[in-house]
Amino acid sequence: MGWIEAICGPMFSGKSEELIRRLRRASIARKQVQVFKPAIDTRYSGDEIVTHDDVRMGSESVNSAEEILAKLHWRTQVIGIDEANFFGQPLLEVANQLADSGKRVIVAGLDTDYMGRPFPPMPDLLAIAESITKTLAICVRCGNPAKHTQRLVDSDELILIGATGAYEARCRACFEPGFPRQELLDFAAIGQSSATVPD
Repeated sequence: MGWIEAICGPMFSGKSEELIRRLRRASIARKQVQVFKPAIDTRYSGDEIVTHDDVRMGSESVNSAEEILAKLHWRTQVIGIDEANFFGQPLLEVANQLADSGKRVIVAGLDTDYMGRPFPPMPDLLAIAESITKTLAICVRCGNPAKHTQRLVDSDELILIGATGAYEARCRACFEPGFPRQELLDFAAIGQSSATVPD
């Protein structure tokens, strides 16, 4: 019997770490494991899943969800898929097809985007998954549990590859959807006040 396990949460919350932990346990149990990641995610490595703490696991890079099916070995029993949010809605059908064929499918990805909106395909994956794990980060502003990914780079692109320096974890109260405009205004005010200080 196959099934789907979904691991979701903001950046810096340990999603990839939890994915790697489950895949390593499956390997210890002598299951045939295959791991996939999106080819566009080259932040740390092109052929590994890498956590922000530099924990690594070999993986195969694919350009689409459908390519997972093409690269799947017939003996594979457990499939790990990282950064689900980069694959879009086609991942939903692929994960379902794999689970229906008797595979254990473990998918990790963001559940909300930089605006705080549900980030496809994770909301639909959560609806069909047999198991859901929600990970939380620590808000860098106040230290409370963080469920949001705050974008620090001024861009309207939905998918913007980045890590520390481009994003940070924020709680509900500290999160500013999109780019933090207030921070930008604070910097401008500081610059103006320093410019008017007499010699």
